[in-house]
Amino acid sequence: MILYACIVRLQDGLPLSASTDFHPNKQVLECKRWLRRLCVNLSQRPARGTAMVCDLHIHFCSAGDVSSLTICSSSYQSEAAFSFLDELIWEFSSSYNSTAIALASRPYAFLEFDSIIQRVKHNFNYGVSPPVHLDPSTKPVAVSLEQVAEANGFANGHVATQVSPASNHRMGPVSALGILSLTLNIMCSALSLIRGVHLAENSFQDGYENAGRVLAFLTAFSASLLQCYLYVFYSPARTLKSWGLFLVIGGCNVYLYGLRNLWQIGFHVSVAFLSAGQIMTRRPLDGHRGCGV
Repeated sequence: MILYACIVRLQDGLPLSASTDFHPNKQVLECKRWLRRLCVNLSQRPARGTAMVCDLHIHFCSAGDVSSLTICSSSYQSEAAFSFLDELIWEFSSSYNSTAIALASRPYAFLEFDSIIQRVKHNFNYGVSPPVHLDPSTKPVAVSLEQVAEANGFANGHVATQVSPASNHRMGPVSALGILSLTLNIMCSALSLIRGVHLAENSFQDGYENAGRVLAFLTAFSASLLQCYLYVFYSPARTLKSWGLFLVIGGCNVYLYGLRNLWQIGFHVSVAFLSAGQIMTRRPLDGHRGCGV
């Protein structure tokens, strides 16, 4: 029998629709886990393939922008399984165009297609003679679980723990106070850059006695921009970096006392403190939310 079927986007393996069958069998659940791992790099695999998990078979078929996958019992004919997958792709492509598929941003965006999956699955499971129409020029390729594990960074059935933080963390929403701190920080960095360049133009013609102050202006400029970056994008050790930059900006402004009065120094330090606080407030979202069906 056909136990489970799903449609995924070929480009990135995003699940678009799936059958909502309930199978408490441990073998089926394990097979579903391997199927999800297989979806990650379907674009790098042949158009048709078969993998064996426990006593079940995973068949997949890719065409156009999507791939269809199914879990079948080992006794189910592979010809009928691939004919089932071809019909699913045809039904899905006739219901949704390439633009809708490309714009899908959340898993199972076309969950209503489950009704069609159930109808086609019922025809193949309980039909007297299920329709079998296979292209003989495209032969399925056997896929081993070791190939799936290596391609996805799995070892002995477990996910590798080394994950790039920058690519798996999304930042929380931007607040009004955060936008204000970002704007003020950009303004302070621009002021430091202008004063530093102007001081360099006027001083370096006669000597380098003001080189330290020019460096302080440029350092404050760079630190302010880095604070903006930390607020907008995720970075490891954000707490240490944000308060470290605050101390750098404060130290540079204290060093510039004389070229800046107390009010100007207080303004720049206050903006840096506000930015550091906003960096701490805007935390990354959880990027590993399960979306099972």
